[in-house]
Amino acid sequence: MFHRGLLHLARPRVFFDVKIGKAPAGRVEFMLFNDVCPLTAENFRALCTGEKGLGASNKPLFYKDSRMHRIIPKFMIQGGDFTKGNGTGGESIYGFQFRDENFDLRHNEPFLLSMANAGPNTNGSQFFITTVPCPWLDGKHTVFGKVVAGTDVVKKMESVGTNREYLMFLRV
Repeated sequence: MFHRGLLHLARPRVFFDVKIGKAPAGRVEFMLFNDVCPLTAENFRALCTGEKGLGASNKPLFYKDSRMHRIIPKFMIQGGDFTKGNGTGGESIYGFQFRDENFDLRHNEPFLLSMANAGPNTNGSQFFITTVPCPWLDGKHTVFGKVVAGTDVVKKMESVGTNREYLMFLRV
């Protein structure tokens, strides 16, 4: 228990400065669960800093200026496709995709950070932030962090929503 407590203190934090349209909306800060999901947490952390350079897609492995392409109120906010910007792309620091690390943590509260995927073992760079508990996602998506500051900004993002007629892009 003491050992796990030390790991908890060492959990990295990263942040996004969010814009809605051209207007600054605020900062969202995440704590990453590197003690539970070290590969997934490191992938997200490195994509936040951009420290890995260019990926196999010849695009920077970096979330900067990427878009939140899918916002469903009372469910989640999805982003992380820095290669195509529309939800069909993305790339991990380990290559295009990497395996599901584990499903130890549950989608049992709002403001959790989880990997978006297209099925088993297809994790790349896309992620989502829950805005409500989402137990139907358990066993399918890896929870690897949570929002620790800026829940008001997440709520602003959620209120924008997306639909077929109009898609508001959020820059992170």
